[in-house]
Amino acid sequence: MLPARRALISVFDKRGLTHLARGLNRLGVELVSTGGTLKFLAEEGLPVTPVSAVTGFPEILEGRVKTLHPRIHAGILARRSRASHAAEIAEHGILPIDLVVVNLYPFRETAASGAKPEQVIEMIDVGGPAMLRAAAKNFEGVGVVVDPADYPEILTALEAGGGVLAEALRRRLAAKAFHHTHHYDAAVAEWLEDGVPEAPEGHEAFPAHLTLHLSRELTPRYGENPHQAAAVYRTNSGDGVLGGFRQLGGKDLSWNNLLDADAARKMAGLFGEPAVVIVKHNNPCGVGRGDDLATAYARALATDPVSAFGGILAVNRPVDLPLADALADLFLEVLLAPGFTEEALARLAGKKALRLLECPVYQPGDTPGSPAMELRSVDGGFLAQAPDALADAPAPWTCPTRRAPTAEERRGLEFAWGVSRYVKSNAIVLTTADQTVGIGAGQMSRVDSCRLAIEKAVLPTAGTVAASDAYFPFRDGLDTLAAAGVTAVVQPGGSKRDPEVVAAADEHGMAMLFTGVRHFRH
Repeated sequence: MLPARRALISVFDKRGLTHLARGLNRLGVELVSTGGTLKFLAEEGLPVTPVSAVTGFPEILEGRVKTLHPRIHAGILARRSRASHAAEIAEHGILPIDLVVVNLYPFRETAASGAKPEQVIEMIDVGGPAMLRAAAKNFEGVGVVVDPADYPEILTALEAGGGVLAEALRRRLAAKAFHHTHHYDAAVAEWLEDGVPEAPEGHEAFPAHLTLHLSRELTPRYGENPHQAAAVYRTNSGDGVLGGFRQLGGKDLSWNNLLDADAARKMAGLFGEPAVVIVKHNNPCGVGRGDDLATAYARALATDPVSAFGGILAVNRPVDLPLADALADLFLEVLLAPGFTEEALARLAGKKALRLLECPVYQPGDTPGSPAMELRSVDGGFLAQAPDALADAPAPWTCPTRRAPTAEERRGLEFAWGVSRYVKSNAIVLTTADQTVGIGAGQMSRVDSCRLAIEKAVLPTAGTVAASDAYFPFRDGLDTLAAAGVTAVVQPGGSKRDPEVVAAADEHGMAMLFTGVRHFRH
């Protein structure tokens, strides 16, 4: 690559552009530009050559045709190492273009905004992808830049290299350009498929072809087990993994840490009051809420203090000094919170291995930029579904039993129901109004989950309430819970044996609520 003498700049996103253009101008690089970018650079007082002056042809069709011209593309595609190419462009009076700085129209954002189809169509960039692909193809002699975040590195490299970008950097930038156009074209194709008149019902959420837009963010030492290699990817929309977390201290995160942290954060986000969630192996082993985090923590820990050892803890308020003091005697792998006071950070500094993650509180069903579907891998493919983000407002719940729950029982049932949706199925959760008491997770039969929740309970089960993530297929589960002193139950209902189960609850004097909603979690 020869020293850069000419740069073609045409960008929609103008972040950092002034700094880049001034730097290129200082290096003696001629700036060539189009439309809005041309106007922007001129208003910044920079010398800039219109593309029309290069092509000898005006922009036409309301700007649809500007750069699609041999004087542009030959200047980009001419191989610098080929004497015949140099002679040919010289014969036609074409000057090489050494740097292409282009980012594309905001197609995906416009389509997602609900804009009219004709407005979305005008965001289908044609000239931009053509220039990027040409420059990326000819990376041996041309630098191509699609991301404003790369501008400082480009300027530094040009200054250090006497106007020349190193080959490794050019190759990396070219790969980034092809990723950029690939994702862009995929977004256009998906939008066009969504508008097919004969598209089946639900097609809008599940297009015929799905392209994932992922970037590697972390490389853990290993995956679920030491013999498994692993990586962590973030979506290129939204805020990133765990809402865009920031690690404030502790060891590097592992695959299992992140998987459990996701479950804990989602559960903590369910509650409006200060809440603490302790997760072990992707299941809650204790959940508590209270007037403050220290009280909520004491309640969560009391559920199962043995399992809490080495767990993941998430809260929905900034960590304060009382909570940090309370955590002094418990070994934790990860602590997630929307913030930490200075006093709390100082107190936790002694826990060198504890990973402190600052991330926003999870908001179920209202996470801007989050994926519209969940994916699970199976051999040879993926399963896709809409996220289980239903708000589950308790207002429409019905009471089929003779006795309705008391106000205190209802508060406990709403709490237990919220926890149950994040327990592996079959799930049974025993709670008081503000504290889990026993959790039965992942059993093959619902009655076994009932037994496990009772057996795991450290606190008294008499006077507790219970939630079941799916309906009771037989009355044996109700009988088991009643024998342990459970006074009220919430469940989806919908079984053909509902009358039998309701009759069992009436026999035991239990109250029951039907939600009409199931929350399996496999």
